[in-house]
Amino acid sequence: MKEKILILDFGSQYTQLIARKVREHNVYCEIYPYSKFPDPDHTVKGVILSGSPFSVRDEYAPIPNLDKIKGAFPLLGICYGAQFLAHHYGGEVKQSDLREYGRARLNYMDTGNPLLRNLKSNSQVWMSHGDTINTLPTGCRVIASTGDVEVGAYASDNETTWGLQFHPEVYHTTEGKTILYNFLSEICGCQMDWTPEAFVESTVADLKSKLGDDKVVLGLSGGVDSTVASILLHRAIGSNLTCIFVDNGLLRKNEFETVLESYKVLGLYVIGVDAGDKFIDDLEGVTDPEDKRKSIGKNFIEIFDQEAKKLKNVSWLGQGTIYPDVIESVSVNGPSATIKSHHNVGGLPDKMNLKVVEPLRLLFKDEVRRVGKALKIPSSFLKRHPFPGPGLGIRILGEISREKIRLVQEADDIYIKALHRYGLYDRIWQAGAILLPVQSVGVMGDERTYEYVVALRAVTSTDGMTADWGHLPHEVLSQISNDIINKVRGINRVVYDISSKPPATIEWE
Repeated sequence: MKEKILILDFGSQYTQLIARKVREHNVYCEIYPYSKFPDPDHTVKGVILSGSPFSVRDEYAPIPNLDKIKGAFPLLGICYGAQFLAHHYGGEVKQSDLREYGRARLNYMDTGNPLLRNLKSNSQVWMSHGDTINTLPTGCRVIASTGDVEVGAYASDNETTWGLQFHPEVYHTTEGKTILYNFLSEICGCQMDWTPEAFVESTVADLKSKLGDDKVVLGLSGGVDSTVASILLHRAIGSNLTCIFVDNGLLRKNEFETVLESYKVLGLYVIGVDAGDKFIDDLEGVTDPEDKRKSIGKNFIEIFDQEAKKLKNVSWLGQGTIYPDVIESVSVNGPSATIKSHHNVGGLPDKMNLKVVEPLRLLFKDEVRRVGKALKIPSSFLKRHPFPGPGLGIRILGEISREKIRLVQEADDIYIKALHRYGLYDRIWQAGAILLPVQSVGVMGDERTYEYVVALRAVTSTDGMTADWGHLPHEVLSQISNDIINKVRGINRVVYDISSKPPATIEWE
């Protein structure tokens, strides 16, 4: 049985980022709620405690039972996890006048400690805490400090327990990768042999065992996630998989026909359903983003259900759900915050009376692409930008109409083709055109115009949890703007979105 790391989740939205960073070291890990996790067995090599939106001083702060973990397995507490270990086992954690949020420097490090081995002096770390550890439990000592906080990191002299008040999993902790490597390799003794190929092998085997001769129906979107999920399922159960691709009328220009044609090369059995009129008609007069999502989701469920019922003896619903879908939609594995709903998370199982199989549920987008590469899926599928489930419905701000759909489809088509033409598409994580609910005055020839404004959005990212705006060349943006205004009747102004996530989200709605 494969070795693994357990990650106990206290509700931090960085918990899955910890998991992704662990997996980048080719170590398998599993996430469990702090209040419900299995007794560790011989396959567990170590345990990590996540951060949390709570303070250990809160009345309802999450408190795990670590009786079978602490002292028995290597244990690493991160932020809240470190504060919990200090507070609960004899130390003191207080609200500090010197809160640390953002970048800090380690001005003291015990590089002889195995957790901090090979770290450079004055290493940058990312802090995010209002409380601070004033006093450590007996037997623990400080191994790293910042200019403002003495207990930046600590270690126990009596057992394999460590605490970090900073986040090694985030990009801004420049040597976080080294710290996690030290924990996984030097301290836990992991073999580091869990690769995308190993994931494919174990997942296909698990799917074969779980599904047997049962039949599965899966909704394809044309995107990376549903494509990789479908190929994993197809490899496990072959012709017992049927895929359905629903055109909600809010896809990119010509996407319905293009996607159906492209899936032929993958050997999948795909049923195409043109239901655009139903979706668009039901969106008449709807302006609130959540109401749009709910209308689109409701219709998707009903139409998908109708098509699935035409199939015989289907027992399972396959979904290409990945982690960012889950963490932004529901409180998962702990008390994390809901940001917005996604139409492909929740709803379908209860409505359809089918069991759910989600082979990618705990993977990030970059991991999904690596798995797709291991499955030898053509790069044309794997390099596609993410596209929201509600489609252009959340890229048309305000009320939706067929004319507005035409405008944004034409503008988006010009934009995306230009990114390909100038060799920029693969450098961007996600891009699209957004039709704004405002009109502006313009002049074309000798005529005054009063037409719509389009905002172009392009971001760079590795996982979708954080993103920076894409720094596209000015001359490229100028050409795209020129082409949209000249070729799309009804648009006379183009603007470019230079907001990062956070504080903005990638999509506008």
